[in-house]
Amino acid sequence: MQRLPLVSAVSLGLFAGAATTAVLADTSPLEQQLKDLEEFQVIAHRGASGHAPESTMAAYELAHEWGVDYLELDAQLSSDGEVVVFHDDTIDRTSDGEGAINDYTLEELKALDTGTWFNEANPDSASDDFAGAEMLTLDELFEHFGHDARYYIETKSPQLNPGLEEALVEKLEEHDMIESGRVLVQSFEQDSLLKVQALNADVPLIQLVWYYPSEAEDSKLVEWTGVTPGPAEITDEDFQAVADYAVGIGTNYIYDGREVIDADFIQQAQENGLPVHVYTINETEEMERLMDMGVNGLFTDYPDRLLELVE
Repeated sequence: MQRLPLVSAVSLGLFAGAATTAVLADTSPLEQQLKDLEEFQVIAHRGASGHAPESTMAAYELAHEWGVDYLELDAQLSSDGEVVVFHDDTIDRTSDGEGAINDYTLEELKALDTGTWFNEANPDSASDDFAGAEMLTLDELFEHFGHDARYYIETKSPQLNPGLEEALVEKLEEHDMIESGRVLVQSFEQDSLLKVQALNADVPLIQLVWYYPSEAEDSKLVEWTGVTPGPAEITDEDFQAVADYAVGIGTNYIYDGREVIDADFIQQAQENGLPVHVYTINETEEMERLMDMGVNGLFTDYPDRLLELVE
């Protein structure tokens, strides 16, 4: 994948990455997107969230200017059914409010300051421009970047956001993000992904998994939702069961200092048609190690670090 140096990309206003990959003759944009997943993907986790307040326009603009392949975000619902871009179930950590996000109307959420917390937590990266940042709606993000970006969207806490999948698919269709090859939908909840698939079978899906040692089973690795066995027990059939509905798998790499996946896991997933994206990798040494292991992409809060390696 050919990329411009970071400084050139910003100063010239040019954008590299799969979002601007030329569509091959006789290949639809959606087919091209799936083909691009075979190459390495730089995924900006909640935007360039190591440099700007997560899930804000400032974080997404910075990541986009640097030429990432995907802008990653979490979709939730306000109490009046609007799709908003926000990670936590509560607004306490990254705003000046408190309580559950879906207890608030969009108008109330828009009144929150979702930027000042970052300045207080990261004085070396603080900017006056971050103060007062508004929570984004999915419409606003799509209208701002349009089809010049690709989006990696998680259905966040679907059990707390009934109707999220229907609202999300409606937005994807309204902005022509599916057939144009602009979006991936990810979730830890298999049922949520299957609901999206039932609403529109063309939406490319990514099954998220989280492996950790089970205290009840003598530290044997298990998967959080049980969607697969642990990495030591996973079989081709298990990967194929995921590949029946998903185009890739997103996984953690380390739990409490212990590596939970290795090169064999990555290769086996790929041999069963599942590109592997690993979250959330911020240290250059780990980025290099995972790239050497053959992963197909990394989620990171510091896309500039990862882009330097990809260069």
